[in-house]
Amino acid sequence: MTNALELIPSRVGTLDRPIHILPVPWRDPHTVSPEELKEYIGFLKKACQDNPESADLHTCLGMAYAMNYQAHDSMDVLEKAVKMDDTHFFAQLKYSELLYRLRALQRAEEETSQALNLAGNTWELSLARKQLQEIRRLRREGTQRPELNKPLRKPSITLMVMMVIITLAMVLFR
Repeated sequence: MTNALELIPSRVGTLDRPIHILPVPWRDPHTVSPEELKEYIGFLKKACQDNPESADLHTCLGMAYAMNYQAHDSMDVLEKAVKMDDTHFFAQLKYSELLYRLRALQRAEEETSQALNLAGNTWELSLARKQLQEIRRLRREGTQRPELNKPLRKPSITLMVMMVIITLAMVLFR
């Protein structure tokens, strides 16, 4: 993480725990109350507005949104973080992790492969490899969301024609 996170004050509102490299809630999401998480999100939003070019802060905000079950907001912020700095390992990894958790496994595998290429040390490399291994296991076992890449025009027209025929048959043979 770069120096952008040093801009986060040591204490936030009523929280009496210092914020280090990654803010405290990322350590164990089950111990963070919804109110505390909401406070972190508010603070991170403000920090992102004050430092709009910081991929670190946007990554943390995306993680906070994901912990708060706001997948769309998390996706938007993490995509923005990846676009801001295409060499930012954690932005890429967390974006691919969100895709993985949403079971968009094909896209998650592509994004995790990019994160694997960005890994700068053995720890980052092991994180990306472990995630990629899990994604590939899930794809093999068939637990992925189906890709909707086929046009639906023919099936929808067929369904509509069938509905019209059935309706006319019911009216005529009454």
